[in-house]
Amino acid sequence: MDYPAFLDIPALQGVAGRVRLPGSKSISNRVLLLAALSEGSTEIRGLLHSDDTRVMLDALRRLGCTVQTPDADRLCLGGLGASPPPPHTGAPVKLFLGNAGTAMRPLAAALALRGGHYELSGVARMHERPIGDLVQALQQLGCAIEYLGTPGFPPLRIRQDAAAPLALDRAIRVRGDVSSQFLTALLMALPQRAQQRELSIEVVGELISKPYIDITLALLERFGIALRRDGYRRFTILAGSRYHSPGVLQVEADASSASYFIAAGAIAASDTGQKGLKIEGVGLTSIQGDIRFIDAARAMGAKITGDAHSLQVRRGRWPLKAISLDCNHIPDAAMTLAAMALYAEGTTELTNIASWRVKETDRIAAMAAELGRLGAHCEAGEDYLRITPPGDAAHWRAASIRTYDDHRMAMCLSLAAFNPAGLPLRILEPGCVAKTFPGYFDALLGVAQTAAERIPVICIDGPTASGKGTLAAAVAARLGYHLLDSGALYRLTALSAAQHGVGPQAANEAVLAELAASLPVRFDATRVWLAGQDVSEAIRTEQIGMQASQVSQLPLVRSALVALQHGFRRLPGLVADGRDMGTVIFPQAPLKIYLTASAQCRAERRHKQLISKGISTTIADLRADLEARDARDMQRQSAPLKPAEDALLLDSSELTIDETVDRVLGWWQARQPFAH
Repeated sequence: MDYPAFLDIPALQGVAGRVRLPGSKSISNRVLLLAALSEGSTEIRGLLHSDDTRVMLDALRRLGCTVQTPDADRLCLGGLGASPPPPHTGAPVKLFLGNAGTAMRPLAAALALRGGHYELSGVARMHERPIGDLVQALQQLGCAIEYLGTPGFPPLRIRQDAAAPLALDRAIRVRGDVSSQFLTALLMALPQRAQQRELSIEVVGELISKPYIDITLALLERFGIALRRDGYRRFTILAGSRYHSPGVLQVEADASSASYFIAAGAIAASDTGQKGLKIEGVGLTSIQGDIRFIDAARAMGAKITGDAHSLQVRRGRWPLKAISLDCNHIPDAAMTLAAMALYAEGTTELTNIASWRVKETDRIAAMAAELGRLGAHCEAGEDYLRITPPGDAAHWRAASIRTYDDHRMAMCLSLAAFNPAGLPLRILEPGCVAKTFPGYFDALLGVAQTAAERIPVICIDGPTASGKGTLAAAVAARLGYHLLDSGALYRLTALSAAQHGVGPQAANEAVLAELAASLPVRFDATRVWLAGQDVSEAIRTEQIGMQASQVSQLPLVRSALVALQHGFRRLPGLVADGRDMGTVIFPQAPLKIYLTASAQCRAERRHKQLISKGISTTIADLRADLEARDARDMQRQSAPLKPAEDALLLDSSELTIDETVDRVLGWWQARQPFAH
């Protein structure tokens, strides 16, 4: 999924409907590694498709695992089992793990205990995330691991002789107060060495993020590993342990991702009475610790019900109630509470969140800074954050939100679009959500509601061959907005009629209008889709063009297509090109462009296009045809071609397409409340 450099979200008012969540990142990457360590093949259903799982899969392929995808919902992974590791001499197997802590830490432990020669690296931020306590625990055992950069941080080199004896006769000590991923890494790696004796891990200090350890323990049991434990202080893997594939394993939807929609349901009004928003794929009995976010949301006022596989959320108390909460049990989901605090009465205090500082970014500092941009007052400590909301609408500020390449910053703070001041929101670098939830913004905007007049429309009108279609597609792509190519609609109506065996004659006007009103059409930058089929070339045939000309004369068809075009005005916004977008279809659009170029320039452009397709013509003939068509379009009785009174004129005769796009985006930027 391609995201723009920034995404402008208009002010949102409500939510309704249902949303299906992607698979849990925490479960997905654990399952991938456990399947890789097992003998035989594991069929994984509902696996999260994201940056983090992609780098894990890429690494497992390099290590020798087979990966097959029978369909979009199933992945079959052939494990390494008892196969010998690569030699610890010679060239290393190089594994790039992006910014995925759920890949870097467990793989480091698993490979160190398996043996072989490896180098593990990631993005710059990954090289700032601590791993020293895990490495120290592995070095206690005699594992040969060295730092390739700053001590205590990736990248790492592992050069371990698989036959070398390890010091496994005493408990392995690992700190628990920095990241629970260190303990998870050891729990998943040690069963490789537990065939002859039991192995113990002792946690030093207070273990944070205990629910994530519960996920690890539950999955170890699914793969046949038996443990004995003393609370969260000591874990013993029993002798004779060996990974066995469970055959088929279903990945739960992500409970952390559910938190954003629980929050949306709690803060947004709904026009569906008491139904609110339904969240599918995760339920009240989830094994994920972040499901306990529900308790915190209820404490703030949300009304939440559900079953084993879904949740139903609606607004309850309003404003929300400020809370003070120890968030050790929900470290990731607690970030969503910070966004909910914007809508609470009083100061919300989130404590025991020191782990935020060693995540994808320093989340305490980042959250305080961005909430401040919105008008909140924040007090940030080493392990706490206090948030006092802006209060009434007059104190909210339109903001351009930095995301720090952190998926959770982007998703949490998108909830500020529901602000009572009716202010739009800009999310910078929204593509960072690909780490765990690539389709997040589509999912949110798919259930969000707002008044149609709040959804921005950019109209690009102009004469034939002025380049308005190319310009509109490029602007839509840069803004992440929907695209409407109004000029194709009559051709699409004619094609749909032909597919249904309906002729273009006036006698079929009512049937043709019905087809036009419900055209299942979608436009992207270069293609036109009808009912899921690419019809970009089919609508350009001479026969369809003649039939489109007949259809365009029918008043009922024209009316139906007006209504259809209004339906393209969907969140987060629309770029529409045609001849009457700004004058007839969207007269209240906040930005209207009338794009033109000299007849000579347009003829030369069209000549290049036709020659490239092998069509012989002359520039002089094309210019004459364009000038004649301009005259006809300007003299039409219905919606004649002319600039809207408030349109900005843009002559592209001497401009490249990039310069034209930049000009339009500059005008758009100047109209935004967060322009500076």
